[in-house]
Amino acid sequence: MDRTEPRLEHTVADGVATVVISNPAKRNAMTTAMWSALPRLLERLAADAAVRVLVLTGAGNTFCAGADISSLRDPAGDPQALAVAAEESLAAFPRPTLAAIRGYCVGGGSQLAAACDLRFAEEGASFGVTPAKLGIVYSASSTRRLVALTGPATAKHLLFSGELIDTARALRTGLVDEVMPAGELDKRVDAYVRTLAARSQLTQAAAKEFATGRTDRDAYWAEQARRSGDTAEGVAAFLERRAPRFTWTTGP
Repeated sequence: MDRTEPRLEHTVADGVATVVISNPAKRNAMTTAMWSALPRLLERLAADAAVRVLVLTGAGNTFCAGADISSLRDPAGDPQALAVAAEESLAAFPRPTLAAIRGYCVGGGSQLAAACDLRFAEEGASFGVTPAKLGIVYSASSTRRLVALTGPATAKHLLFSGELIDTARALRTGLVDEVMPAGELDKRVDAYVRTLAARSQLTQAAAKEFATGRTDRDAYWAEQARRSGDTAEGVAAFLERRAPRFTWTTGP
């Protein structure tokens, strides 16, 4: 395989799926083919019962510099629609998702990061939402997701100006959840996703759904908890001072 070819790489180990955006010649910019491939890859990973957590990151020292601008002239498809479809498939992934961010997280990169449940960044990363530089109308769904993370004022600043912000401002405004010193990001992400993989998928799945604002599934999740036995197992494990053995899993 040509290691410089734009592509999405993935591995699954110890309950963690890691998806790597790789287009080193263009700071991991997403091509039309990569946008198209992401929903299919996520569907396969969601169907894998071994996957309990998903990490999205970029190859090398950058996360994703956005869409490959040359793809905006591609007559074979609508790259903006493909980007939104990829974003929505990531937001809908049934297990916890975390973006591990170094370097540039700009345009489509920020779009993908915002679709993850959590975002951890390394000091020195830069963030920007740049459709105003290209005369592109940012989709309503992407705008709402950005506003939900940062609030309307910061979202407007990012969208109106296209300016980049640093990790300190990204953390302060809610665009990222944690910032690690240089060289510490992988260690923190590895430890955190191991913690997530050991926790109750029942709790996580219900919390992820409720956090989106859904209000009609309380009875469903109460029934899932009753049938699963995870609550009894969690209490027993706590009293017996052992690790719990939760059995409930999300379906494909």
